[in-house]
Amino acid sequence: QDGGAQKLEKAKITLNDCLACSGCITSAESVLITQQSHEELCKILAFNKTAAPSEQKLVVVSVSPQSRASLAARCKMDVLETAKKLTAFFKSVHYVFDTTFSRNFSLLESQREFVTRFRRQAEDKKALPMLASACPGWICYAEKTHGSFIIPYISTTKSPQQVMGSLVKGYFAEQQRLSPDQIYHVTVMPCYDKKLEASRPDFFNQEYQTRDVDCVITTGEVLKLLEQEGVSLSDVDPAPLDTMFCSAAEEELTGHAGGGSGGYLEHVYQHAARELFGIQVDTIQYKPLKNKDFQEVTLEKDGVVLLQFALAYGFRNIQNLVQKLKRGKSPYHYVEVMACPSGCLNGGGQLKPDGESGKDQLQQVERLYESLKTEIPEQNGTVKELYERWLGGAASEKAAKALHTEYHAVEKTSTGFNIKW
Repeated sequence: QDGGAQKLEKAKITLNDCLACSGCITSAESVLITQQSHEELCKILAFNKTAAPSEQKLVVVSVSPQSRASLAARCKMDVLETAKKLTAFFKSVHYVFDTTFSRNFSLLESQREFVTRFRRQAEDKKALPMLASACPGWICYAEKTHGSFIIPYISTTKSPQQVMGSLVKGYFAEQQRLSPDQIYHVTVMPCYDKKLEASRPDFFNQEYQTRDVDCVITTGEVLKLLEQEGVSLSDVDPAPLDTMFCSAAEEELTGHAGGGSGGYLEHVYQHAARELFGIQVDTIQYKPLKNKDFQEVTLEKDGVVLLQFALAYGFRNIQNLVQKLKRGKSPYHYVEVMACPSGCLNGGGQLKPDGESGKDQLQQVERLYESLKTEIPEQNGTVKELYERWLGGAASEKAAKALHTEYHAVEKTSTGFNIKW
């Protein structure tokens, strides 16, 4: 009022304030999220240096393949070399794993869930379409904007990040003879909304008072860590990959077919065609609709549509999809939904263009991501072994708890959002 100027305090938000509207959390590097940041990882590493051995945490970092491809593009290296150098850089932690392994479980559970829903659609009007659940930006938007209407359609399968949380704080902790709270689990993700996902009460272990994923750092934050240490990733000497959760041999990395968001549509489609109709689908023909982020795939036999799947990326396409659902006009059995245009490889936490156009960089990231040999989840021996030996079979109660979750309608009030847990 007196015309003077004063410097405001840095604004802080909590994860509960976020609507995941893609306005800030999914795109701004400067947003301060106090519960989840690379500074938190640094604090734990510093604590381990001074704490008594009995108080130290075993630190595990799980790296997403999308983040690895983004770093590889920036550093002009191939994906395997990037993985080995990241393993070496993170060796102040104890283990570095690849979330491609946990995605095997997410894909297999999505396949089984779809077939179950398809078979019960006659008695359950909201069994289909099944909407993919791996994107936390989409989940947050759905819960807070469409609540109880949309929730029944959403797949209950956990994302690869949260499956990795179950594996690290469950199976891996048992192997190390540790309790879950003795492990500090960090994930490297292409997306700020993964911080929201890790902070959900559903993924908090009440008995041990610990989260399945303690801290999420974005690809951009890894670059900040490197800069903090005065290190260029390309100058780091490579180290052998940690293999407990590797899908293949020590000197090999694998991926999944079907695009940079995980290939959910392709894997579910091929499995459903084979399981429900006895049809083997080797190649999938996508039909672009209004834009490249909204495409569909159709399985026909004798002029009859057996399966109709779609992918919807970006909030414009998501909103159109939801409106069709509300009007009863959606023809789809399954939709792979992702909040970011172009999907996870273009996530808000990925590295921004450095002297080249965003389109050129994204194409380079896609090329690197797709350069790996693809694996079929059903053929992964370690995954089979864990289903049988650790989970007690795919249909067990333990498997349901470790690999599935729930969603919650959120009422909007005059003062904000009220979550119905």
